[in-house]
Amino acid sequence: MSVRSSAVIRAEPDAYDVAREKLMGRQAAGHGFLRAAVQARGDQPVHGLATTTGGAKGFAGIVHGIDPTATVNPIPYDQLARVGDIGVLYLADLTLATHARLRLRTGPGAFSLCGVTHTTASGAAMDEIVDLLREPVMPWDALVCTTSAVVETVRRVHEAEVDYLRWRFGPDVRVEVPQLPIIPLGVHCADFEIAPEARLAARANLGLSPETVTALFVGRLVYHAKAHPFALYRGLQAAAERTGQPVALLMCGWAPNEAISQAFVGGAAQFAPDVKTIFVEGRDPARRDEAWAAADIFVSLSDNIQETFGLTPIEAMAAGLPVVATDWNGYRDTVRAGIDGYRVRTWAPGPSMGAAIARSYEFGGLNYDNYCWASAAPTAVDLEELADVLCGLIENPDLRHRLGDAGRQHARDRFDWPVVYRQYQDLWDDLNARRRAALADPAVAARLQAAPQAGAARLDPYHAFGHYPTEHIGPGTRLSLAPGATRERFTEISTHALFGKLPTPLGVLSALFAALEPGEITLTTAAIRLGSNVAVVARATGVLAKMGLVRLR
Repeated sequence: MSVRSSAVIRAEPDAYDVAREKLMGRQAAGHGFLRAAVQARGDQPVHGLATTTGGAKGFAGIVHGIDPTATVNPIPYDQLARVGDIGVLYLADLTLATHARLRLRTGPGAFSLCGVTHTTASGAAMDEIVDLLREPVMPWDALVCTTSAVVETVRRVHEAEVDYLRWRFGPDVRVEVPQLPIIPLGVHCADFEIAPEARLAARANLGLSPETVTALFVGRLVYHAKAHPFALYRGLQAAAERTGQPVALLMCGWAPNEAISQAFVGGAAQFAPDVKTIFVEGRDPARRDEAWAAADIFVSLSDNIQETFGLTPIEAMAAGLPVVATDWNGYRDTVRAGIDGYRVRTWAPGPSMGAAIARSYEFGGLNYDNYCWASAAPTAVDLEELADVLCGLIENPDLRHRLGDAGRQHARDRFDWPVVYRQYQDLWDDLNARRRAALADPAVAARLQAAPQAGAARLDPYHAFGHYPTEHIGPGTRLSLAPGATRERFTEISTHALFGKLPTPLGVLSALFAALEPGEITLTTAAIRLGSNVAVVARATGVLAKMGLVRLR
C-alpha cells in the first residue's frame, strides 16, 4: 500500500480553536479538519509551521486536546525550507498569495501550497484572490474551493483582474493560477448520532410536548452578516396558522452584543407569536447537543454574501434532520432538493446594481459588517414557497423521516471528515507530482532558478536602505577590539537595559568578542572562526561596534 501524502499545517491556533468566546464557522471547520489530520497521521507526527513560540504551544495544545498521544513536530518560520521535506504547506485560509511571496526565500519550487476558502466577501479575502494572479503562485499550488459557488466567484474576480492587467501592461501579460479543486468542508458524523432516549430527554428538558413539531437554527445570531431571521419567523408562523399544529423554534446560537440578541428575541415575539421560540446558548456543547437531539426539522435561510458553504446543514444531515435551506451559494452543492430537504428561492438585485455599495466599502464609508448588510438587506426569501415547504414537513412525519434518513446517508458518504480528508491527500499527491514533473523540465527549472529571492516590498533592509550609512560592514572589513574593551566591560554593557532584547544572541556576541581578543582580523576570518555565515557575523559586529567595544576599518 502506498503512503498517503501529508502536509505541514500552518500552526495558527486561531484557525482551530473552538473554545474561543467569539466562535466563527471557520474555526469549527478548521477544528474538524485538524481532527481528521490527527486521526489519519498513522505513526507520523503532526507537522506544524509556527510564527511564534506561543503559536506553536497553542497549536500543540489543540492537537493534544484531540489526541493526547499525538506528537507535534514544530517548524519555525525561519526554517521554512524544512517544509520541503514533507512537500505541502496547508493553510487554513486563502492566503496563498501571501505565502507564495514568502516562499520565494526558499524558491518557488521548494514545496506546494494548499489553502482553503471560507468567506470570500471581505476586502482582505478579495485582495488575496486578486493576488493569486500577481504573486508567484504556481500550478503545483491549490486553493481548495468548498463549493462551485466559490469557484464561480474566483473566476469572476480573476476575469476582471486579467482585463485590468492587460489594459495596464498590454495583451501579452502572462498569468498563472493555482489548481482550484472543489473539496467540501466536512463533519465528524459520529458526533451527531442521537439515541432515542437522548431525544426524549432533550425534548423534556426544553419543555417540548411529543406533538410539537420543532424547527432548529444553529449559528451566529447576526442578521447583518449571517441570516436575517424575519423569513424564518414568518415562515414558521404561516405554517403554524395553516396546519393548526403546535410548532416550536430552537434558536441555538450566540449574538455579538445584547442589542442584537434583543432584536432576535423581540422579532420572534412580534413576527412569530404562535411559535414557541426557545433561545439556546450555542457555544455550550451540551446545550447545542440537546438542541440537535430535540429537533424535527433544520432550517437555515442564509441570505448573506459572506456565506460560502454553510456547515450547519451538513451537521443537520448527519443528525438525520430534513433540511430547509435557501437556494443560495454553497447550499446548492450540499442540499439535494427533494432528497435531503428543500432549497427555497431567493431574490437579489442584479449585476451593476451594487456599484455604490462597493465604492463605499472601498473608500471606508462602510465597514465590513455594514457592507455585508448593505448587500443582504435587499436580498429576499420567497416566503410563500417557504411556508409551503414547512407545512409539508410539519404535516408529514413520514416525509421528515425519509428526507432525514437520506441526508444522514449522504453526510456519511460525502461529508464525513475521513472521506473529505482523503480528498485532500489525493490533492497533495497530485500537487507533489506536478511539482516534481515541473522541476524535471530544464526550462522550468531554469526559470525558477532565476526567481527573485524575496518580494520587492520585503527587501533586506540593508539593501533597501543601503544608501543610508557612510560605510558598509562587509567581508573585507577589519575588526579589532576598541581600547579598554575588556570582558568586564562587555558584560556591563551587554546586560544593561539599554541593550535588552538584542536581535543577536549574547552567545554569538561573546564568541565574536573572544575571536577578536588575539588581534585584528577580517570579518570573513571571524566568520570562519565562529563557524557561522558572514551575514550573522556582520550583524554581531555592528552590535559590538554600537557598544563601543569593536573598532572597524
